[in-house]
Amino acid sequence: MHGPEFAADPGALYDRLRADGSTAPVELAPGVRATLVTGYEAALHVLRSPETFSKDPRRWRDLADGTVAPDSPVVPMMMYRPNALFTDGEEHRRLRGAITDSLAAVEPSTLRGYVERSADTLIDLIAPRGRADLLAEYAQVLPLLVFNRLFGCPTDLGERLVEGMSGIFDGVDAEKANELLTVTLLDLVALKRARPGQDMTSWLMAHPAALTDEEMIHELVVLMGAGTEPQQNLIANSLRLLLSDDRFAGSLGGGSLPVEDALDEVLWTDPPMANYAVHYPVRDVVYEGTLLREGDPVVVSLAAANTDPALRNDQRAGNRAHLAWSAGPHNCPAQSPARLIAAVAVEKLLDRLPDVRLAVPVDELEWRPGPFHRALAALPVRFPAAPVSGEEQRVDAVRRPVLPAGAGPEPAGPVPGPGPVPVRPTGGWARLRAWWRGE
Repeated sequence: MHGPEFAADPGALYDRLRADGSTAPVELAPGVRATLVTGYEAALHVLRSPETFSKDPRRWRDLADGTVAPDSPVVPMMMYRPNALFTDGEEHRRLRGAITDSLAAVEPSTLRGYVERSADTLIDLIAPRGRADLLAEYAQVLPLLVFNRLFGCPTDLGERLVEGMSGIFDGVDAEKANELLTVTLLDLVALKRARPGQDMTSWLMAHPAALTDEEMIHELVVLMGAGTEPQQNLIANSLRLLLSDDRFAGSLGGGSLPVEDALDEVLWTDPPMANYAVHYPVRDVVYEGTLLREGDPVVVSLAAANTDPALRNDQRAGNRAHLAWSAGPHNCPAQSPARLIAAVAVEKLLDRLPDVRLAVPVDELEWRPGPFHRALAALPVRFPAAPVSGEEQRVDAVRRPVLPAGAGPEPAGPVPGPGPVPVRPTGGWARLRAWWRGE
């Protein structure tokens, strides 16, 4: 599950694995063994049985005995952290309560405003050019602007968080990326201990759960991890569907934007986190004739479960019975905010650029390798150029984007006068970093 062939066509692997039943052995990375759950009912059984299947990675035998090396690219995504994702029982309820209560303090209207302003900022940057990579220049950046605002994160720390989080998901020098992420979050926690504000980081600190600094770091890891990589994939995968599938693309020109239907379709067929929800049997378990050994990772394929032929239901619009948000005690606590962010981002882009079209045939789009996510490598599009109001505003915006209020401090010093716009580096992270710095 770690090569380009799987990334290009994961459904083919799911079909082959189903020949062995609802569970099958897989390799997540070189030398990293796991059992993949491909059946919908089997997935629900694992997700809803915390007394049998633990989320605590300290039970992972192959990591504990050295069979899996600590520097394996999947370890940062699977290792124990003292947060709501990797704990069980009362500890899980305490840590999850801090998250759910802090999320509840975010008003949907306020969140919508953050998304709309961030979207307008990014669309103003690309509109005059008539072409863009909607992944690197829109879907990847928008959640970061929104989350920096939600978490009260200064721009310099935000840049480091993006680099660390991206490295963990891609598995490229993941150990170094994990270290960068941890150090950066420690800086953010120290900043908010000294100067709390009206943001989720400060609300988490003030919660009755009395989170330690270490717990704060790892609670932020799970929140930012869930709100960046999966969020950008949900936005990009939905835009891909809307721009390529006649069921949706045919209605765009008529003024009816079936964004909610597209989101439902993506969450069923191309969920942004396709294979995750890792569990560990607390004892040897026989499920449908297959032995699941104590301490061996059991990975729920949310994508395969959603497309299980046994479901026999092709009606996905308005159907929220998919497992894209997981299920059971560890289901995603931020489903509503995540869906709102994606829906507003997609609606705003299609409203501002109604004639946007894919720049390449849909079957030529590439997917990023990795066992966990379903992520495009790029989403190139073309559209009629739409200048923003005034040439000076356009040049200044391209050279130095204005972040939404509170997303971070404005750069010091005057804005340079009009001049040649530097050529941006290639590569997803390099382009994002250059954009963030206003280069």
